[in-house]
Amino acid sequence: MTSLLALPAGFLIDMIAGDPHGLPHPVVYMGKTIALLEKLLRKAFPKTPAGERAAGALMWLLVAGGSFLLPFLLLKACAKAGPYLRFALESLMCWQVLAAKSLKDESVKVERALEDEGLEAARRAVSMIVGRDTERLDEAGVIRAAVETVAENTSDGVIAPMFYTALGGAPLGMLYKAVNTMDSMTGYIDPPYTHFGYVPAKADDVFNWIPARISALIMLLAGLFLGLDVRNGWRIFKRDRYKHASPNSAQTESVCAGLLGLQLAGDAWYRGVLHKKQHIGDPLREIRPDDISLSCRLMYASAFIGLIISLAAKAALIS
Repeated sequence: MTSLLALPAGFLIDMIAGDPHGLPHPVVYMGKTIALLEKLLRKAFPKTPAGERAAGALMWLLVAGGSFLLPFLLLKACAKAGPYLRFALESLMCWQVLAAKSLKDESVKVERALEDEGLEAARRAVSMIVGRDTERLDEAGVIRAAVETVAENTSDGVIAPMFYTALGGAPLGMLYKAVNTMDSMTGYIDPPYTHFGYVPAKADDVFNWIPARISALIMLLAGLFLGLDVRNGWRIFKRDRYKHASPNSAQTESVCAGLLGLQLAGDAWYRGVLHKKQHIGDPLREIRPDDISLSCRLMYASAFIGLIISLAAKAALIS
């Protein structure tokens, strides 16, 4: 029962507190561990495609395994002291695997920067939440980048962690965060990660395959509650959900584009390299700064629906 209650407790903490700056966060330590292991394993393995793939695979196993094992052992030790201590710790862990409020806060900063400070400030703000180069973006490009990030991370940062936490408690949720973090740090097709990041990128595809599709359907349902164009959302989802190098990223992006009547994606620069991308959605209207807030409301509605579904699944597993 305590495990069932920890997920909504963590969700509530996230809604209230988000990700306070300066507070230690597991993802920070995951990132430091990934960077250290990358440095050590690149030295230890041959500098060949096969050697770099093996190094990346070993890094993935060590980080993923540790991210599951450490929370598992901590919760097991706390359980011996009593169920309330375990519940408190697991609630905090559930909070730390979710990123709804921080995603909203950082995205809305882009909108406010556009409205109050201008394009340069907005480029700096959006650079904090996207991996692409932002110095070439015009105003519409900045807004698209923010909306796309909210749409994609509705799955990666909210629904998927709920999904895995419901399946295996906070330890599995933490493992998922590690998988996602390794992909964000090393899962690039460009050097120096073409081979080293191969296993992290493919593992992220596997872990997100089911949650991304569940998230897309949940987002459509959320659009219905928000009075958005669900018919167009479904149409664009069916047409454009594979218009991305990743098999998962366009699932929620396509729904968001359809619900809002926007055209997203298109060519983007990463680390000085132009990546040709297909557009997602149709430009039924001009994109506006307040589309960032609208995408955040869609994310929040999806999060609440996802929580209800996750709790139902968790209850079914326990019973």
